[in-house]
Amino acid sequence: MAPLLLVEAATLLSNTGNGVANIALPWLVLERTGSATAAGVVAAAAALPMLLSGLVSGTIVDLLGRRRTALVSDTLSAASVAAIPVVDALLGLNLGWIVALAVLGAVFDPAGLTARETLLPAAAQAARWRIERANGVHEAVWGLAFLIGPGVGGILIAAIGPGPTLWVTAAGFALAVVMIAAVRLPGAGRPERPPEGLWQGTAEGLRFVWRDKLLRTIALLTMVLAALYLPVEGVLLPAWFVAQGEPARLGAILMAMSAAGVIGALASSAAGRRVRRRTLLVASLLVIGVSLVGLATLPPFPAMIGFAAGIGLAYGPVNPLSNYAMQTRTPERLRGRVVGVMTSFAYAAGPAGYLLAGPLVERIGLRPAFLALAGALLLAVLVAAPLPVLRALDDPPRYPPAPPGSPGDRAEELVPLNGQYASATRRDTPRVQGRVRVEGLWTPATHRDAPVRG
Repeated sequence: MAPLLLVEAATLLSNTGNGVANIALPWLVLERTGSATAAGVVAAAAALPMLLSGLVSGTIVDLLGRRRTALVSDTLSAASVAAIPVVDALLGLNLGWIVALAVLGAVFDPAGLTARETLLPAAAQAARWRIERANGVHEAVWGLAFLIGPGVGGILIAAIGPGPTLWVTAAGFALAVVMIAAVRLPGAGRPERPPEGLWQGTAEGLRFVWRDKLLRTIALLTMVLAALYLPVEGVLLPAWFVAQGEPARLGAILMAMSAAGVIGALASSAAGRRVRRRTLLVASLLVIGVSLVGLATLPPFPAMIGFAAGIGLAYGPVNPLSNYAMQTRTPERLRGRVVGVMTSFAYAAGPAGYLLAGPLVERIGLRPAFLALAGALLLAVLVAAPLPVLRALDDPPRYPPAPPGSPGDRAEELVPLNGQYASATRRDTPRVQGRVRVEGLWTPATHRDAPVRG
């Protein structure tokens, strides 16, 4: 149980720190310069490295090792945040220093995220948890961090000011480093066959995702959801409540989404034991689409809270199901690269959605633009829902989620994964350049001593 607690504690501390920094840095810039443009530059500087490094983050994890990458990521975050008040005291802080340090702290964030996610299956196995349960808790912890992070940041800024707040944030990142440093799990280092190089490894991950129909479909769905949903939180709802002069209501809407998302993620593991995974995913996507259309009509505030909660509750199971597909359809040696590639699809789609939403609002108005984006998302969901490939979510796992030799591996029957690993003779296998790849396939637990190699 200890490794799982350590991984989740590090996830909570790291992501809460990012949430606090997302508030404290723009506040510090506004306090020093009074320029909203300068604050926007800092926000963009923190986001751009994540977009650029997201695609290669999984390859970095497989080159450096999972535990080491998580340590480097949180160490850089702690150092960059702590450096801001230090530089202010020694040299005097200007916009250039803030931008440079924001970039330093953010450049490894996608790799740190990927590293902790790839540690999760082995940690769950050590705790004798079903992988679905661990995925649900992990996503709930993630959502909880970003629910409380901005609130904690606001309270700290009001109580002690933005500079001291950054020291507290750095201490949180340092604690995350201590947590990950204490993790001892099989598979926490480099995979058995690490990538030959950064670009070769990234290309290998891209090819694997694209050739697996289910992973490809989930990646494209993730892109659509990110491109059409993120502008709702970042552009459309803020524009509406600013026009209404009700910023507090915007906070209430976003908190309702986040809190319901935490509940939905926690409930997803229990739901997954009672209904098929495909059914759960399709139902979640349909509720998201219908609720977003309802929200786009901009009804009275109580109804908006209800629609926002519906979106969050339904969104809760989506990421745990996506994680499950990656964990059970990807060989251990490619796990970091595949998780990194899948994550990068969302990183790439978000900015595209922002670039679309702003001009659309200016051209046709807020309500029509909101309805257009919500309608497009609902249409995408209706197209995706009947796709036969989603039935593969309920197939037996192609690969064990946890690496061989994980604590509890011999007691696998005590950690059910909703079906044993499919035998090599019955399982669909990925095809590579016309040949069937059988390397690293796994036979059922009762018949296996080692991977079946061909």
